[in-house]
Amino acid sequence: MIDVAASIREFNAGRDPERLARKYAAMRKDPFTFLRGTCHLFYDRLPAARILAKAPAAWICGDLHLENFGSYKGDNRLVYFDLNDFDEAALAPCSWELVRLLASILIGARSLELKSAQAHALGRRFMDAYTSVLRSGKARWIERDTAQGMVGDLLQGLRGRLRPDFLDSRTERAGKRRRLRTDGRRALPLGRKQRDKVAAFIRNLAEREPDPRFYRVLDVARRVAGTGSLGVERYAILIEGKGSPDGNYLLDLKQALPSSLAPHLTLAQPGWRHEAERVVAIQQRMQAVSPAFLRAVSFGGKSYVLRALQPTEDRVALGAWNGKLARLEGVLEAMGHLVASAQLRSAGRQGSANADELIDFASKKRWPGELLELAGECAKRVRGDWKAYVRAYDAGFFATS
Repeated sequence: MIDVAASIREFNAGRDPERLARKYAAMRKDPFTFLRGTCHLFYDRLPAARILAKAPAAWICGDLHLENFGSYKGDNRLVYFDLNDFDEAALAPCSWELVRLLASILIGARSLELKSAQAHALGRRFMDAYTSVLRSGKARWIERDTAQGMVGDLLQGLRGRLRPDFLDSRTERAGKRRRLRTDGRRALPLGRKQRDKVAAFIRNLAEREPDPRFYRVLDVARRVAGTGSLGVERYAILIEGKGSPDGNYLLDLKQALPSSLAPHLTLAQPGWRHEAERVVAIQQRMQAVSPAFLRAVSFGGKSYVLRALQPTEDRVALGAWNGKLARLEGVLEAMGHLVASAQLRSAGRQGSANADELIDFASKKRWPGELLELAGECAKRVRGDWKAYVRAYDAGFFATS
């Protein structure tokens, strides 16, 4: 029997107390936020089922849920909608990815004001789209010109997002000089000593770049973002870019930790040099096009993922379905296409099943229904674990100071 509260506190031990307190408070809000913040617990509590053990091996992001899809600009300058969080990525049965996404639909139904029957219908729509693309054996992608429905609305709406406005939302400006806004919303102050260490690291990195001046550091802060990773070492870095004040760029430097799936994996994993290499390598093989600046780096004896923060990053506003289920069905269909495409794109790599094996799996009739039933069981466990968490939180078990 798992002690939910003890498991969560042990998993998060050693994180930055200020940001960890924010994570704990957010997780108390509702079961969906709790799901996002407890990926390790989901896999600890995953029921034993044949469909989870016998499904073909695939590269998975590991933490798939409704909010781990989003928009970004690829290194080819086009804007895409795709899976966008690979911290937990690993080689695992492909069904692990699916059951977590399906459970997130059922758990998020209340906040989206969905009836149970509607949530189950969305799960079936996702699975139909996933198996359809997998049977085709051809990976797809979604960019602005091919997107439809709510995803299309998101990508079309990004046309008006300009870098100066993005910078204004994250920084304070005095003349031509910008500094990061450390108001606690997206960033927190950083001590001078650590700031200098991060700046020196970026400076050394820049020496190997064609234009070192692009990476001249203007400011550094502790970054506040996400739910599951809150408290992990993470920095927002303001650099010169193409010139001050409106050509500045923002970088995200985030420590990479071992995947939450690791204790449960039976498939042989590649011998990554460090965790950031795992995250970046799997992201690059699963996405159609990866974001600009994405790379794995080492700093202070730890590994980090470095990437650019972009004006074009956003999620679909799922709550704006306006009572028209077809709008959400279109989003779930797009998500099903993307997950299947990511698995096909990375098929046959370092132990993952090849495309023919995935096609054969998708052609079988019974398992999608079995997986939907299993997702219902997982969702029920998550709701129960959240209630146990709330009791412990209210009793002061998660005080960080």
